[in-house]
Amino acid sequence: MNLPERGPDQVRIGIAIEVPEPFATQLQDARARFGDPLARSIPPHVTLLGPTVLDPAELDSARAHLTAVAATAAPFQVHLRGSATFRPISPVVFIQVVEGIAECEHLESTIRTGPLAQDLRFNYHPHVTVAHEVPDAALDAAFDEMATYEARFEVAGFSLYEHGDDGVWRPEQVFPLTADAGTATAS
Repeated sequence: MNLPERGPDQVRIGIAIEVPEPFATQLQDARARFGDPLARSIPPHVTLLGPTVLDPAELDSARAHLTAVAATAAPFQVHLRGSATFRPISPVVFIQVVEGIAECEHLESTIRTGPLAQDLRFNYHPHVTVAHEVPDAALDAAFDEMATYEARFEVAGFSLYEHGDDGVWRPEQVFPLTADAGTATAS
C-alpha cells in the first residue's frame, strides 16, 4: 500500500464506504485466505479518498467539509459482483462495483475538493480489494474464487478512517448521507 509519510503530530486518514456484515467478514476472510498480510488491518471498503496526511488543526475543517459533502448525497444501493484485477499495472484483485458507481464517483470527486483537494495517481475506480501485493498464484486464486461473489447493500453514509500506529485502519466518524433521493446532486 502506498502510504504518505506523516510527522509525529500528524494523522493519516482515509474516507471510505464500509462494507456491512455479513459481507465484511466474508471479504476479510477471503483476503486472509489469499495470504494478504493486510487482511486484518484494513476493513473491507470502497475507497472515496485514499490515505491522506493532515495536521491536527486541519481535522475540523476536513470534518466540516465531509459533513457538507454528505448533505449532497442520498442513500443508495451498491451491488458488488465478480472479480477483476488491475494487473499488470498493480498486483490487485478486487470485487467490482456494478451498481452505485455514479454515486461513488460523485462522493469521491466532491470529497477531493476544498481542504481535501489532491491529485490522483490513477483514475478513480470504485471497488473492494480482496488481494494486494501477494504472489501471482494467490492473485490467480483470488480472481478465480471470487469470480462468482455477489453482495448488495444500502449505503447510508461514509466513514472517516484513521490509520493507527499499529497499522490498523479504524472508522472514527460516520457521515450520514442526508439528501433526499429526488434532490441529491448528480455527478
